[in-house]
Amino acid sequence: MAANMEPAIILVRPQMGENIGAAARAMLNFGLTDMRLVAPRDGWPNPKAIAMASGAAGKVLDQARVYPTLAEAMADIDYAYATTARGRELTKPVLTPASAMADARERVGQGGRVAVIFGPERAGLENDDVARANAIITVPVNPDFPSLNLAQAVLLNGYEWSREQLPAQPAPHGRRPDGEIPATRIEIEKLADHWEERLQDNGFFFPPEKAPAMKLTLRNLWSRLPLTRADTRIFHGMLRQLTRRD
Repeated sequence: MAANMEPAIILVRPQMGENIGAAARAMLNFGLTDMRLVAPRDGWPNPKAIAMASGAAGKVLDQARVYPTLAEAMADIDYAYATTARGRELTKPVLTPASAMADARERVGQGGRVAVIFGPERAGLENDDVARANAIITVPVNPDFPSLNLAQAVLLNGYEWSREQLPAQPAPHGRRPDGEIPATRIEIEKLADHWEERLQDNGFFFPPEKAPAMKLTLRNLWSRLPLTRADTRIFHGMLRQLTRRD
């Protein structure tokens, strides 16, 4: 998705490089790359942020823009959401991450630019920061323990933004382990051939006049089993061990 078609993630006065890096990782988990930093406490660039970001450093941190004020970071933004558990004394819509990001998708679909604003790790956004936003995002968490760290907050909103584009299954097909990928027809045929050959060599198909029916039954058995790729390797290995010549 083009940068102007995704929310800008604005971190206001972030305090620790590690938290910036973790936020970058959370962003890239859901395809977000437009990070903007407002007056980071320890300056920029920050080696600790780069180390924590890992694979997200090149795609997020290297393109991150730094601004002295929130107003400058929001110069091209049409609608902004401030993430805070406070600020209810300010008259603004208060949304959950789910409803906020549904609203954001609609605004972006109409050509608008949106941003989600996150405050410093310890104190969160100040009222002056919240006042610049159009709406407030508050996560409905356990009231006895409402604290979220910066990366968690970014992750929640990133997930809600991308949820309609996420794959239907938990892991994309190409990255699933072989223990979860169904065996192909060719893999099952090769497995059936291997067993038939070894059983033939060891006199299993007896008497000869019953061999065709026995082979057909066995072939049908293999095709009925819900085998994965890992299963076929196990069955090949079992057969090789059973028929190994000492």
